[in-house]
Amino acid sequence: MGAEGEMSAETVREPRRSRRVVVTALGVSQTLAWASSYYLPAILADPIGASLHVSRSWIFAAFSMALLIAAFAGPMVGRFIDRYGGRGVLALSNIVLAAGLVALAAANGTVSLFAAWAVLGIGMALGLYDAGFAALTALYGQNARGPITGVTLFAGFASTVSWPVSTFLDNAFGWRETVLVWAALNIVLGLPLNRLVLPLPAEPMHMARAAARKIGWEPRKEMLLLAFVFAAAWFVTGAMATQLPALLERAGSTPIEAVAAASLVGPAQVMARLAEFIVLRRIHPLVSARIAAALHPLGALLFAIIGAPAAALFAVLYGAGNGLLTIARGTVPLAVFGPEGYGERTGLLGAPARASQAFAPLLFGLLLDAIGLWSIAVSVALCLAALAALMCLSPTKA
Repeated sequence: MGAEGEMSAETVREPRRSRRVVVTALGVSQTLAWASSYYLPAILADPIGASLHVSRSWIFAAFSMALLIAAFAGPMVGRFIDRYGGRGVLALSNIVLAAGLVALAAANGTVSLFAAWAVLGIGMALGLYDAGFAALTALYGQNARGPITGVTLFAGFASTVSWPVSTFLDNAFGWRETVLVWAALNIVLGLPLNRLVLPLPAEPMHMARAAARKIGWEPRKEMLLLAFVFAAAWFVTGAMATQLPALLERAGSTPIEAVAAASLVGPAQVMARLAEFIVLRRIHPLVSARIAAALHPLGALLFAIIGAPAAALFAVLYGAGNGLLTIARGTVPLAVFGPEGYGERTGLLGAPARASQAFAPLLFGLLLDAIGLWSIAVSVALCLAALAALMCLSPTKA
């Protein structure tokens, strides 16, 4: 390893259960958590809206509210995991997600719709990546980078699982029955995986220190820089997740070509995470994050030069960058600050990211309507600003 690849090692008494078993269990449960919450509106917004006689925009407003609730709850959840480990929190997430899905299935109007998504927002705070990454850090300390990457390899297929399954169930039985099936899966599959397979941490020294004090926004410079990086990156993620096909169509692609190109984002994310797992893990996470932040601007530059024929390349480079940044959200704070207070820090860093992601679809859609393809310049500027912020962070902090 070079100088930028060096990371201080902390002595951690690892649980007896093998890493492979832990990563597989958490990877499957994370896939289920994402599939049964974050990815549901893309398929079920229209049937839910038609059934409840509310517009599609109200469905996504409720979803955005859930993301904001998750953002506010994140630091408290992370602090709890720092002190006690993640097994109980992740198991509770399956119960809360199931309760929220049952409430959604019973919704009969706008108020009950928002109430159900409020419960789902709490479940997402308890059970998505930030909580999963904190649980792995409580188990493995400074050595959690590999397990974090392994979990994202599984969960990278969450949309691939969620969208076809939700479409099939909705067509066969209806949207209410669909969310009840997802609720049942959280209880019969997710809950046993999180409660029975994940071990308790062996209480390394960093957990004892975490119980003694709050970490907060210290060191302030590095925390604020990383908060901006993740907020900028997740704004682009939220924007592209909902507007990419429309963006490609405006650039001259046919609807079929736009959807085909956009469908490459998922495989590109998984391939990039595989590259991180096999190759990039030999370098410092900050270097990997800088590469990730540069990929979307590179794709946009090629797209601007070549035009519609480069739509697929643009989608692949964006997807690869997004895949690496998802890992960076877990590994960069670990490398820069160490495992002490990791859960609280990632909760704080994730709050602005989730908030920006919640508003991104609306704001980027308005930009697309107002300035057309020049809206890509906004996403590029955010990625370049994130890259500049990453350049201000020193890998010697690890």
